[in-house]
Amino acid sequence: MITFEEHGSQLVLTYESDGFSSADWVDEKLEAYDHATLSRAFTVHKADLLSEADEDSDENVRRFVIGIVDGDYRTIRKDVLGLKHDLMIATSLRLQRKTFVAARNISVFRRIDELIDEQIVVGGARLGAIPEDEFARLLNEFPTSTELTLYARTRITRVLREYLETMSDAEQRLANYMARRARSRTEEQVVADGRIPVANELELEKFTYVRDRLVEMLKDAEGYSEADWQTSVADLFLLVFPQYVAVLHNVHVKEWYSNESKSTNRYIDLMLVGANGCVDIIEIKKPFRRGLVSEGKYRDNHVPVRELSGSIMQAEKYLFYLSKSGRNGEKGITTKHVTDLPSGLEIKIANPKAIILAGRDSNLSEQEKFDFEFVRRKYSNVVDIISYDDLLRRLENAIATLTKRLST
Repeated sequence: MITFEEHGSQLVLTYESDGFSSADWVDEKLEAYDHATLSRAFTVHKADLLSEADEDSDENVRRFVIGIVDGDYRTIRKDVLGLKHDLMIATSLRLQRKTFVAARNISVFRRIDELIDEQIVVGGARLGAIPEDEFARLLNEFPTSTELTLYARTRITRVLREYLETMSDAEQRLANYMARRARSRTEEQVVADGRIPVANELELEKFTYVRDRLVEMLKDAEGYSEADWQTSVADLFLLVFPQYVAVLHNVHVKEWYSNESKSTNRYIDLMLVGANGCVDIIEIKKPFRRGLVSEGKYRDNHVPVRELSGSIMQAEKYLFYLSKSGRNGEKGITTKHVTDLPSGLEIKIANPKAIILAGRDSNLSEQEKFDFEFVRRKYSNVVDIISYDDLLRRLENAIATLTKRLST
């Protein structure tokens, strides 16, 4: 977790690791390279490290001086954000991680800096400064993870299709889908003569896109980092399961069971939010060849592999922490992720369940599939275990159903 605070005339970035690991990796980077990169957006140096009083020291926390506070502005050094000039932000603007980092750890100011050749100034009375309300609008309209997935593929295709004839035309697919969606907003969904609703055609295009995209990703799964894979698949998951309206990343919850003297910070990688605000947890794992059950037998049974068992255990603990957090937990999550939620929606923790997306079942023997089904049913009251092949089958069934409707 990254936060910002002012220590007199110093602007300080505070990095706090999650409850499962310390911040030692930062120290190792500083010792080896004299610098470390946080959230792919902030580069801090060993000389920036703020010394802590003994009573305030915490193995999970590191603080770095990244700039100065002078009058109505904070100035952040250009080397911290990788800019051509120092960044100036008015002191009236609240600094948060999302001020600097958009979906997929994209640096907001680095993207702006690529388009201009002058100092970026946000807020305040300085001539040429971006007004605070316009900057807030820019952040709100910054592409979501789903949009980034679509547009990134479009832009890559635009370059490569000049050289590779076998590239799929993601650009045309995206343009067609967006155009049809725009038209559907002004058309009646069910026409008087009883024709198939326009929504069915859009749903067919959507499910076809998700299936094709997932197939492409599965062919090159090793080319993704764990974080990028989770983000990309979570975006597709929202399209497949429309009961969820948002996915929250790195959700903070407190638990009081690991240490009786104080709370411990935990961070849930991905949380799904339903249309009524009720939440579920999703664990997305890369599809390793053996990501479900063991190839060998234990007492004549194919048992869950360690990664799957660990995911189940972690998911159950997160569900426990969530359920124990009560109303304060609901308010805390709502407040911290208000910009990621539809307007007016409040988080509700009401008997949440967990979804684990992992592994392939197409490479399992009949006996292995049989034992895997036992595992799924054993935990089905709290955890829904879905393989990537199972997800593809659901997509194929949806596509077949919609195609049949459109042909009648």
